[in-house]
Amino acid sequence: MTVRVRGIYATALTHLLTEADVDVVQASGPIQDRFDADFPTEHAAVAVETTSDEQGVGVVGDPDQVGAVLDRLTDLGRDTLWWDAPLPEGAVYAGEVTETLGSGAVVDCGDGEGFLPYSNATDRVDTGDRVRVQVVDSSAPWTDGRPVLSTTLAVRGELLTLTRGRSNTTAAGGPAMLDVIDADPREGWGISWEPASDDADFGALADALTAANERAEALDAALDDAAPAAEAAPTKYAGAGRTVWVWFGRESRFALDEQRRAVTATMAGHHRVKAGDRAASAAVDYVEALCSDPGADDETDFPFAVTARQFGPRAGGSLALGHGKPDGRLITLGKGDVESVDSDGTVTIEREMTGGGTYDALGTPKESGDVARTTVKEGRWWYPTTYRGSDGTSKGTYVNVCTPVEIFPDVARYVDLHVDVVKYPDGTVERVDDDELAAAVEAGDVPEDLASRARAVAKAVESALN
Repeated sequence: MTVRVRGIYATALTHLLTEADVDVVQASGPIQDRFDADFPTEHAAVAVETTSDEQGVGVVGDPDQVGAVLDRLTDLGRDTLWWDAPLPEGAVYAGEVTETLGSGAVVDCGDGEGFLPYSNATDRVDTGDRVRVQVVDSSAPWTDGRPVLSTTLAVRGELLTLTRGRSNTTAAGGPAMLDVIDADPREGWGISWEPASDDADFGALADALTAANERAEALDAALDDAAPAAEAAPTKYAGAGRTVWVWFGRESRFALDEQRRAVTATMAGHHRVKAGDRAASAAVDYVEALCSDPGADDETDFPFAVTARQFGPRAGGSLALGHGKPDGRLITLGKGDVESVDSDGTVTIEREMTGGGTYDALGTPKESGDVARTTVKEGRWWYPTTYRGSDGTSKGTYVNVCTPVEIFPDVARYVDLHVDVVKYPDGTVERVDDDELAAAVEAGDVPEDLASRARAVAKAVESALN
């Protein structure tokens, strides 16, 4: 198994994988220095890359090897959650254009929607058109983005790219490189060399071309006898591997700290801070360069007060609730005004509500002027929201049970675990939505050990409120 790792989790994941006898390849310069090792520059069967919001990683590549990597990642903590991408990178579809926007078109591929930038289309596209497209970049389920598509078919890699219907690149190292490695791209496909190929030996380049040719052959076989897009859409023509999105919760991030600490100086909450604010990365690097042992075995040493004071949230500002769902979606609840930020990681926010409908599970009417007061605490598995009318009368309390809360500068992030506890205005306490948690376990969205923890937390909250 060969794996390429990039992003803020690279050191930790490189240690985790190498300890499991996985071959990490194409390591960056800092990683090679940190491990005092030479990692080969060769074809990677799997790529692991941090998501743009730094909440997790995408794992892309050979299905069996992606599964093996995923097994190691899910061992990090019970709040490591993952989802297969409905439109995996490299897959080819016959899709129908359902909407045209300013910069591109929305395409229904059957397994999901993708976005085709006009710059990625060889011809003009309009609503109702049926086109053959390939997934260039997938999209994590907790983001708002759609997978990016292209009408150009290619086998894309870190060392080289094969493009169907194009000639070999004439750039330096193009055709001449093929003479050196004594190999040719598949007929009908043109080769271009990626920058990483400069550091690869000839054997690695030959192996990468062989792997790319095999994928190109599989695409040719799937497409040669396929019905045209005008007749087939929406349908999947061919897959090209597996794409999995992995979200790290708070416990998992601290487990990643331990992996990183085995290699180099790592402060408590290293990944927790970096995932919350990009501006904090330089500060974390400075602390770790300055101090020989900034880490701690106990995660309670995470410096929340200092982090909040430097980067937020702060009293007088605002904070949203990033309400993750076990199926991977993210629902951002309305921003509230930050009333207080305590050194123990407790943040209280208030939101003024608009009228209409009733409060979930409580059944009490939602009226304009109502105030929702939410108290979140870093690392806690639940948080309460109390609702009061404009005259101060209670409209009940709703307690969400969730993965350990992480309070970033602009958002408190967690994944809701369905089961909740409510306290009605008359003082009656009830536990709700156990059936939804059971369904999520059955669907594979919530691991059983995480569900057991959620039920135990709900039981404790229920007892405390009675």
